[in-house]
Order: sequence, then C-alpha cells, then structure tokens
Amino acid sequence: MQFEEAFARLIAHEGGFVDHPDDPGGATRFGVTERVARAHGYRGSMRDLPITEARRIYRVLYWDAIKADQLPAAVRFHVFDAAVNSGVSQAAKWLQRAVGVRDDGVIGPATLSAVNTFHGSALAARFTGTRLQFMTDLPTWSTFGRGWARRIADNLRTIT
Repeated sequence: MQFEEAFARLIAHEGGFVDHPDDPGGATRFGVTERVARAHGYRGSMRDLPITEARRIYRVLYWDAIKADQLPAAVRFHVFDAAVNSGVSQAAKWLQRAVGVRDDGVIGPATLSAVNTFHGSALAARFTGTRLQFMTDLPTWSTFGRGWARRIADNLRTIT
C-alpha cells in the first residue's frame, strides 16, 4: 500500500470536524488536531482545514516518520493508522514489541531488520494485537474504546 491509498483509507476513519469535550486532542478535522495544524503553519478555522493540508501533514508527520515506505506492504497501513491515532513513538513501540526488539519508540535499522524477518500478515496481526491490548488499558477506553475497537476491527479485516 502506498501513501495515497493509505491516506484515503485513513480519512474514512477520521472523518470531518470533531470537537469532543473528552478528547484530549481537542478540535480536529480529518483527524488533524488544532495544535498540530498550528505547528505546521495552518492559521484558519479548524472547520475549514483543507484536505490538501491534512494530506501534507499526514505525509510528513506520520507516514515518513514511521518509515512506511521501508516497512512490508502488509503492515504499512496498520503502523500508519496507529501513529495517527496514538502518536508516532507509540506506534513504533508497538511495532518493536511485536518483533521483539528494544521498544525505544524510534524505527531505526534494528527495528527494520527485525521487521523483515516476519511474514507481513503475521506481523500485521501481532502489531494489531499489541496495539489493542495497550489501548484497552487506557483511562479513555470507556469513552472512546468502542470507536477504537471498530477501527481496529476494520483494519484486521484487511490483513492478507
């Protein structure tokens, strides 16, 4: 899976404008928080954030940061989706735990080497299990868990 396909699939999860009072991310559009948008130069209303701006942010902050183009195709979207949903460092740690290397939150040569010893679909399943286990322990699970579980279930259906 390449970035454009992953982005289109991700946007289906993220939706449009949301400002849930219990979401620590605050106001978001296409899943981009106001803090992130401002840090990357966007000054308009979050309700009006253009999808092109969201695409640019996702490419740089998440896809490139997790080195998606260097990951096996079967796991790329899973790690990308997790990075968007829970942060790049956390997604990297889940990947590292799934492959049995030190979980320092940085995808470097040791992580990439270990990743390449796994079959892509097996790694996607291990990664997703690690992610889900972590998320069920979050204090916000009671508020957001149902949506997260649906998102992860949708991701699991795509493992080939």
